[in-house]
Amino acid sequence: MDAAEFRKRGKEMVDYIADYLEKIDKRQVFPDVEPGYLRPLIPECAPQDPESFEDVFKDIEKIIMPGVTHWHSPYFFAYFPAASSFPALLADMLCGGIGCVGFSWAASPACTELETVMLDWLGKMINLPEEFLAGKDGQGGGVIQGSASEATLISLLAARTRTIRRMQSEKPELTEADIMGRLVAYTSDQAHSSVERAALIGGVKIKNISSDETFSVCGSALKKVLDEDKASGLIPFFFCATLGTTPCCSFDKLLEVGPICKKENIWMHIDAAYAGSAFICPEFRHLLNGVEFADSFNFNPHKWLLVNFDCSAMWVKKRSDLTGAFKLEPLYLQHHHQESGLVTDYRHWQIPLGRRFRSLKLWFVLRMYGVTGLQEHIRKHVRLSHQFKHLVLQDERFEICAEVVLGLVCFRLKGSNELNKALLKSINEAKKIHLVPCHLREKFVLRFAVCSRTVESTHIKFAWQHISQLATDLLKTWEQNHHKQ
Repeated sequence: MDAAEFRKRGKEMVDYIADYLEKIDKRQVFPDVEPGYLRPLIPECAPQDPESFEDVFKDIEKIIMPGVTHWHSPYFFAYFPAASSFPALLADMLCGGIGCVGFSWAASPACTELETVMLDWLGKMINLPEEFLAGKDGQGGGVIQGSASEATLISLLAARTRTIRRMQSEKPELTEADIMGRLVAYTSDQAHSSVERAALIGGVKIKNISSDETFSVCGSALKKVLDEDKASGLIPFFFCATLGTTPCCSFDKLLEVGPICKKENIWMHIDAAYAGSAFICPEFRHLLNGVEFADSFNFNPHKWLLVNFDCSAMWVKKRSDLTGAFKLEPLYLQHHHQESGLVTDYRHWQIPLGRRFRSLKLWFVLRMYGVTGLQEHIRKHVRLSHQFKHLVLQDERFEICAEVVLGLVCFRLKGSNELNKALLKSINEAKKIHLVPCHLREKFVLRFAVCSRTVESTHIKFAWQHISQLATDLLKTWEQNHHKQ
């Protein structure tokens, strides 16, 4: 393909994507395929000779689209949102076109410098304390990771290194292995599984702290476990607090756990993967109070801020904590500006060496929506989730299972877990809308997350009418079967 054909085909592809997104509501939100559907549709081996773009293009609808779950459909209410917008897609095209691998400042100065400035922009939008910003001469700063899971792992590994070095300076007779065997990380029993996975990769013990009746971790619960562990010779070193948990969007009590972590020399990382975007709205900023006690903080613009995947924003108070843990300097990666103090080499802030020019997406979206446009997007989703909550509350057969703060509603039929499993099964088998469940204590609960950029009040009403009708049908057959027994 030469540049002339690329121009032609590029325009066709933009048209195809625009049509796909414009008419996505006409497609069934969840695919009809069985596992292994794709292999019989394509040859066993790659073609020896080149094929035409037309041949490839016509196979998109034939082979790919039948197996796509349409995350951007206004009938998709599962998981959490996956952000997308036309400015972000255009920026991603430019990122692919430039095609740099920005592991150091010298590898592409614009790639590094735009990221530093964009993370400062974003930090100011959510009113992060000054010490998390790079500014002109700050000690902190932000970095774009691939996902919140990576941010948690990075912070845990940095905390591990910091603690081992501190312990060895206090007690030089201790070996690294002695300390490693006694390290313990902590998180909520509501935290995302990626926190446990970070501890698994980091080779350290992890303990779940019991959450309270609002599914939040409070100070007394954390302190109790810390006191017990210290008494038995363990070394608490890391606590991951969650703002906006995956099951029900609950918020750990930062103002209680933060001072404890500070006093005990425990690295506090805050995972606000979904909820963090909402902090750009002044009315939700109080949910971040206590961030001043954190060592690191992360949220995903690729969930709720119209920047498509992957773009996970992470800030640290002391970037030397990261670079101290991950810095290696082979000759082939060195450059003559690196000791100037004026440059950031992001390879020392992350697990992979290579990195894409992801800050372009932030730059395009922040400029073309503005803070007010992004605030309106968040507020609209919150309004729609409250609309759904009110519809649920008008039907006495149902109950709301957790406080609705942002764009997630946890609800269920009053009754057994089996009944609710059957309801979810009938919802997802009908394939008109898509939902996923969670467990809240012993209850099997349905999660309704407002996700799509294009979702409107009519889609919420349709979803509720559909759920309500399926519940009516289910309860009828359920009662009949019950009478038979």
